[in-house]
Amino acid sequence: MMRAGLLCIAVLVSASTITAVGPPTNVEARAKKAKKVVVATVTDVDSSFSTNRFGDQLIVSRVTVNVEETLKGQHADVVALTVEGGTVGDLTLRVSDLPQFRRGERAVLFLDGDFNDHQPTDRGDGVLKLDSAENVLGTTVSLDTIRRSVRAAGK
Repeated sequence: MMRAGLLCIAVLVSASTITAVGPPTNVEARAKKAKKVVVATVTDVDSSFSTNRFGDQLIVSRVTVNVEETLKGQHADVVALTVEGGTVGDLTLRVSDLPQFRRGERAVLFLDGDFNDHQPTDRGDGVLKLDSAENVLGTTVSLDTIRRSVRAAGK
């Protein structure tokens, strides 16, 4: 009995320390699909109520980013994107397949949409947040690796 308990603890401890070491799921495919790929810093997040194309009322966030580098598509210094989820007053909507954005965060964004209103390509798969070491959060995949993968995908 004690042996089974120790085994369970060992499995839980080892599972909590496992991190991804390869590139996020097929960056080249994401880049080919996206109209624009940028490295950017979030400068503003403004959440409000909206109605989607199905008639559902929900909270959406208008995220403004300063573009540091354009890896694909036409360059713009500032890009705005809209994502479902956010906080209005004391009401918060979290969407399971989309990240929440905060001012100051850096990310590689794979984007669709037009000049004034972009959306992440394939929802949350279009957002690769970066840590202070310029790696994709929770991985050892560097921003340089992402750049090379986007270039390999072609324009």
